Amino acid sequence: MNNLRTTFRKLMLYPSAMVGVLVIIALVVVAIYTMITIPYSKAITLWRGGEEVWYQNPRFAPPAWINLFSSKKYSESFAVNTKDGGITKQVIPGKDGISTVEMTYEFDFNYDYYPQEMLFYFTSNFREKQPFVSIELLTPDNRTIRIANYAIGNKFTYRFSQDQKLRTKLRAEEAIPALFSLPDSEVPLKGTYRLILTGTTFEPDSNMDVEFVFHGQVYGLAGTDHARRDLTLPLLWGVPVALAFGLMASIGASVLTMIIAAIGAWYAGWVDELIQRITEINLVLPFLAILIMIGTFYSRSIWVILGATILLSIFTGAIKGYRAVFIQVKESMYIEAAKAYGASSSRIIFLYLIPRMIPLLIPSLVQAIPAFVFLEASLAVIGLGDPVLPTWGKIIQDANSNGALYKGLYYWVLEPAILLMITGLGFAVLGFALDRIFNPRLRDV
Repeated sequence: MNNLRTTFRKLMLYPSAMVGVLVIIALVVVAIYTMITIPYSKAITLWRGGEEVWYQNPRFAPPAWINLFSSKKYSESFAVNTKDGGITKQVIPGKDGISTVEMTYEFDFNYDYYPQEMLFYFTSNFREKQPFVSIELLTPDNRTIRIANYAIGNKFTYRFSQDQKLRTKLRAEEAIPALFSLPDSEVPLKGTYRLILTGTTFEPDSNMDVEFVFHGQVYGLAGTDHARRDLTLPLLWGVPVALAFGLMASIGASVLTMIIAAIGAWYAGWVDELIQRITEINLVLPFLAILIMIGTFYSRSIWVILGATILLSIFTGAIKGYRAVFIQVKESMYIEAAKAYGASSSRIIFLYLIPRMIPLLIPSLVQAIPAFVFLEASLAVIGLGDPVLPTWGKIIQDANSNGALYKGLYYWVLEPAILLMITGLGFAVLGFALDRIFNPRLRDV
């Protein structure tokens, strides 16, 4: 504990290290929050969900906060329905089991860009006679536009932009701009719009409800992708995945490298020769190419890639550096004393040799984490990431596959890229500071 307090006090002398600590703490907090609020099973279900899960979201929508930096405001998305009271609903009983269902909703449209789409999702219950509904839109200049009249089944979806009769009635190629503009104008008409839905049911126990979905040009904190998925999900879940992969790979590779180097230095002879030959062979093997082959021909599971990464990272140049130090420590007086009182080889290796390397291990372990985080993201970018997990690399891969940069959807690439850079920077500056603290020769450099 005293050593820990001393180390922390020394860290406080390096402002960059404190920034790194704050970044890492923030990442850990976000990771814990994400795993609690969005459990793994739910995250996978959402990420792999289709139109039935993400139908309320527009496609290719930038985050809503871009309106704070834009002189012209983009329309924002929302969804309301009668079941939660978002749309006012009143049932007026009539004769012979016939009832009138009046549903109204008002919304303000004060944007400079038209919405992508507007939809009604109707649900109803009946035995034989289908309910009937008529839709009207009251504009800010008091015009009443009759949208459509339909008999609806148990489920019915109405899309404004796909109604050919509405386009003909409006004398326009596109229905949405015509609904939000004055006649013969291409400028959005701002103000309060009112939707009026008048339904008729023909059976005593028949009823209907509706959900109104407004697909704007922007959505949420992170925007959406080609599948309408909210990018907040993979951005949040990318944090625990990146930290887990980077930390486990770094700890596994660093600790195993140190143990193997200690065993080779202690036993020497053919054991040391074998370890050195394996290291030299591994140094000339194409690390990334082997991982690509594993992902292509065997499995893209993150656990398989993690295991292969650790195995390929054990016999690296670090093993020779550790060996050089262990050979010097091996000749120390306290090691000779341990051998004199009969300490076993395993006791000497794990209690006397390896602890002397901890000051060198900690900085290198911390500095190695960003490399493994970037490795996982790189594999995902080239299509070899885990097909199930939502990760930062997977976001970039999807963006690249759908031409995000060519379409000007820069947020799709920048958001995960910035998080990757922040993560790498946090661990890097902390690792540099720890290296100066534990390696006295670097303090004056």
